[in-house]
Amino acid sequence: MMLKSQFATGAFAQRASRRTTVRVSASEAEAREWVDNWRSKQAATANRASWFPGTKLPEHLDGSLPGDYGFDPLGLGKDQAKLKWYQQAELVHCRFAMLGAAGILVPDLFHSIGAGGPAAQIPWYDHAKYEYYAPIKALFGVQMLLFAWVEMRRLQDIRNPGSVNGDPIFTQYSLPKGEVGYPGGIFDPLGYSKGNMAELKVKEIKNGRLAMLGFLGFCAQAYTTGTTPLANLGAHLANPWETTVFSNDLARL
Repeated sequence: MMLKSQFATGAFAQRASRRTTVRVSASEAEAREWVDNWRSKQAATANRASWFPGTKLPEHLDGSLPGDYGFDPLGLGKDQAKLKWYQQAELVHCRFAMLGAAGILVPDLFHSIGAGGPAAQIPWYDHAKYEYYAPIKALFGVQMLLFAWVEMRRLQDIRNPGSVNGDPIFTQYSLPKGEVGYPGGIFDPLGYSKGNMAELKVKEIKNGRLAMLGFLGFCAQAYTTGTTPLANLGAHLANPWETTVFSNDLARL
């Protein structure tokens, strides 16, 4: 009985020793991996561009997103699931803003050179007063329904990447497998995706952010001066010392 007890105790000790050894080895491997990841992140952070030199960059922004310069004063990106949504939301707003800025400036340019027909003679902020082929409220309602369909498809693609690449009606048509927000295929007729995509993504997000700020400026100009961006620019160039934002009555309030 004593021999059995000693044998059982020895066997248990060997098993416990083996388990302890395996646990320690796994912990060492995990520690090495953690240290290596930390060092790589520190090295990447040291070489990263910052939105404000000398500012400590937040840990949840590692520079992997296009245009990530560590600007998140409210900590909105700490939730990684929400960060993916914010990234896609900014990307789409950037694209809309770039289209909107072009839609404001190009007709304004045509108006300044006397081209573009009657539509170009209407300032962008008065387009809702223009008589279209259908009632403006009906057009607005149809656009909202179409936007809702597109946005639901986009949300589905964010939640399940690649799930909406195929046409729901004409199933023989589909988009190539790619990253969410960058569908390619018919949306890349010039084949830019074959180049340096990382650089193009950064350029797009930078131009989009400028376009959003520019559109905000267009709105402020229309409200304070009652005219178009190019008309404001022409007035400033004609008299740069007296025609500035500070000469506007509303800006001085």
